[in-house]
Amino acid sequence: MNAQQKATLQKLGPLLALLLISSVLSVMSRDFLTVNNLLNVLRQVSINALIAFGMTFVILLGGIDLSVGAVLALSSIAIASMMAAGMDPILATLCGVLAGAALGAVNGLIISRGKVAPFIATLGTMTVFRGLALVASDGRPITGFNSDFFAMLGGGYIANLIPVPVITTTLAFVALWFVLKKTVFGRHVYAVGGNEEASLISGVKVNRVKLWVYTLSGGLSALAGIILTSRLNSAQPNAGMGYELDAIAAVVLGGTSLSGGRGWIVGTLIGAVLIGVLNNGLNLLSVSSFYQQVIKGSVILLAVLLDRSAKK
Repeated sequence: MNAQQKATLQKLGPLLALLLISSVLSVMSRDFLTVNNLLNVLRQVSINALIAFGMTFVILLGGIDLSVGAVLALSSIAIASMMAAGMDPILATLCGVLAGAALGAVNGLIISRGKVAPFIATLGTMTVFRGLALVASDGRPITGFNSDFFAMLGGGYIANLIPVPVITTTLAFVALWFVLKKTVFGRHVYAVGGNEEASLISGVKVNRVKLWVYTLSGGLSALAGIILTSRLNSAQPNAGMGYELDAIAAVVLGGTSLSGGRGWIVGTLIGAVLIGVLNNGLNLLSVSSFYQQVIKGSVILLAVLLDRSAKK
């Protein structure tokens, strides 16, 4: 088997795993393949998928972003506060996405200009952003906003069938796939992750690429926060806790290398769906949440080991 065949097989791995797990669950639970359940899975996957799309860009750079859950929470608090104060819901939503992008830009500046390791930088900002969310909300959920537009973002349907969050995630996926595969910026992301020093010598503005990638990650986290806040009809200061781990898991399961420079966003989408299917199936089978954590962790470890084996 030559290198190209191995690469193709590795890309097909997540899809084959998804099909295998889905087949097993469909046999073990009659409710799994119902239309309502599958739509519910896709709606739940949309939040993790949006965060994971941004994480894909970050990991392709060879970085990491541990602050995405805190960005989600802080931007959600900002949006809910603005709407509760009487701001137009559409304007508040746009401001929330910009706020998330600005928080991501803070990460990018600390990492690119401050030369701080991504793990340490985003670990610090994760704590700061989470603290700001608690301060801004006084540690309590923010409610009291009623908007048909905002409610539609998380709970609406197109043609009374397809959930709006699924449409939002699909549009984001198509746009980001195009950016990553068909633009100069996308090629620079791969180049910097593959060899930062060589990219710098070749004239790539490495710091600018890092800044834009972390800004993108923050904006997508805010967008995921909008969907979550809409579904709950409240903004929770503790929302998004642990979401960074699910996003990283989706990226790794999708075949993106943690060392950077190798991966694809299609795999991330499959990885996010795989995690959603696994969660849904285990719930349908009434598996204890304690065992669910063990199973999910084992799947992630297996994916990392396979990635390391393929790299060797």
